[in-house]
Amino acid sequence: MKLAVVLFNLGGPDSPDAVEPFLRNLFRDPAILTVPSFIREPLARFIARRRAPVAREIYAKIGGRSPILEETLAQARALEAALSVHETRAFIAMRCWKPFSDETAREVAAWLPDHILLLPLYPQFSTTTSASSLTDWRRASAAAHIMAPESRVCCYPGAPGFIEGLAALTHETMAKARPDISYRLLLSAHGLPERVIARGDPYQWQVERSAAALVELLGATDWTVCYQSRVGPLKWIGPSTDAEIRRAGADGKGVIVVPMAFVSEHSETLVELDMEYAKLAHEAGVPDYLRVPTVSAHPAFIAALADLVLRSLSKPEPATYEGGRICPARCGSCGFERETR
Repeated sequence: MKLAVVLFNLGGPDSPDAVEPFLRNLFRDPAILTVPSFIREPLARFIARRRAPVAREIYAKIGGRSPILEETLAQARALEAALSVHETRAFIAMRCWKPFSDETAREVAAWLPDHILLLPLYPQFSTTTSASSLTDWRRASAAAHIMAPESRVCCYPGAPGFIEGLAALTHETMAKARPDISYRLLLSAHGLPERVIARGDPYQWQVERSAAALVELLGATDWTVCYQSRVGPLKWIGPSTDAEIRRAGADGKGVIVVPMAFVSEHSETLVELDMEYAKLAHEAGVPDYLRVPTVSAHPAFIAALADLVLRSLSKPEPATYEGGRICPARCGSCGFERETR
């Protein structure tokens, strides 16, 4: 079989000049700014223009650009090798910067695959990430006149390979801990406004599922789930990562931060976690601050993705590790219920 695997991710600016258009693409997404379209476009331009100077300063700290494309390419090549049972080619479709879905869809159409598998690089499903990418892909796929059958992976918050990869990296980081300090695990994920969750988005429930699986495997007792990257005036889910860092300082605890929802390194890990939160930890009296790497192309994580791909090929419904819907009834926006076309 000629198998095309399309990896969904957010993307990131590849130069200082790309920062503002990247932000504009982010905020013009109706899943991000839920306002009428005639308001969304000018508002997205205004927000992007206002935030671009600060964002350029952030990216300047890591070379002026995001490394997310290179990280995703490494995952794509590793996944191709893991799926050698088929003639597999992994394509990348970013939501907010190049390569966009339109370009990728044309490449997929030209390759003439027998089957297409849509794979979000978001372990936890959200309407703001996986669903947004899927909607954009449907549009681009139709425009490219792709006729091959499609299946997709929904989510994998508790997939053993994902959790095992995180656990292995956490153990490696723990080996650097000082013996005279007691540490607290901060399981940090990107936040969302509370109103998104209130509308039935399963993201927070799935993040907590990932966290529970990880701490069970680690046997950890002092840990908390927290959320980072808050922007704007809305109330966001919590507790916030910065508040938990301050609490750890007040308790005299060292901190080991585990990125629970990011599977590749980018500005939220390399700048926010490694620089801004490390500085905050020092100011808050945290005696030691360590950060676990993202799973990136860790063999256990790639094996988990490959397993999910193979599971999806034999089923008409979206693939989960458990084989069916995992979200509770209150999560009305569960990705398992969404049709693939």
